[in-house]
Amino acid sequence: MKYKLICIDMDGTLLSDIHTVSEENKQALKKATEMGVKIAITTGRLFTSAKYYSHLTGVKAPIISSNGAYIREKDKEEVIYQSVLNKDQFVKIYNVVKKHGLLTYLNTFDTVISEIVINEENSYKITNKHSAEEYKIKFDEGIDLREGFEKYEGNILKVICIEHEDTEKLQKAKMELRQYHDLEVVSSGPDNFEVMSAGTSKGAAVKRLAEVLGIKREEVICIGDSENDLSMIEYAGLGVAMGNASEEIKKAADYITDKNTNAGVAKAINKFILEENNKKEEIVLL
Repeated sequence: MKYKLICIDMDGTLLSDIHTVSEENKQALKKATEMGVKIAITTGRLFTSAKYYSHLTGVKAPIISSNGAYIREKDKEEVIYQSVLNKDQFVKIYNVVKKHGLLTYLNTFDTVISEIVINEENSYKITNKHSAEEYKIKFDEGIDLREGFEKYEGNILKVICIEHEDTEKLQKAKMELRQYHDLEVVSSGPDNFEVMSAGTSKGAAVKRLAEVLGIKREEVICIGDSENDLSMIEYAGLGVAMGNASEEIKKAADYITDKNTNAGVAKAINKFILEENNKKEEIVLL
């Protein structure tokens, strides 16, 4: 089999715009795993959130969460890899986000730490309302970020900064933080950027996971749509951009599939896994 591992982004890729997994995507994932292909969820979300959506797919999949800062099997306690922010890195981030007045959250693998009480319309809070306990995101709200970092020191995987209106302010802060060589700064959407320790990325995490599984780079497919997917698209033996992906991702990809709202993931899997397998079976029969 040419491809043995498929790494799939969640928002804007595997998930629809209303955060559901289509039946077409579920069936394609199921058929691929039945053929022996490994599936990995690869997201900027917290592990616990990714675990919930991985459960919805109906397949057992290792999870790369927090943009590559945390890798773990869905149903195991053992952590394959994690990269946390240290105090010096946090101070640099804190000074910049406070200077620009950005809404900022700290993330562990299962907890959001926030200075404000987060609106009940937050996607994590909405999901919590109908999730089993093991899939619920924890919230530590109304706490100064400096106190929050001290409280969870050694477990902070990522800082996410959000600005819905003044994108120029957001970009200035993002560029300022990119001057620090010990930080990794990427965006998963036009209204945010996320900060991890240097060397932390989806691409680096996919490489680590592939090595653990004994899978070669050329045997890996990566599918995504946003800036934080670029590193894994570039790493993959086959990089697939969604039809709704940014132009940057489309240019870097080897193939462009359909949009997330039209089961683009399933169509990519059908083309490069299921149809290729059918062709081989036809050749054998001949």
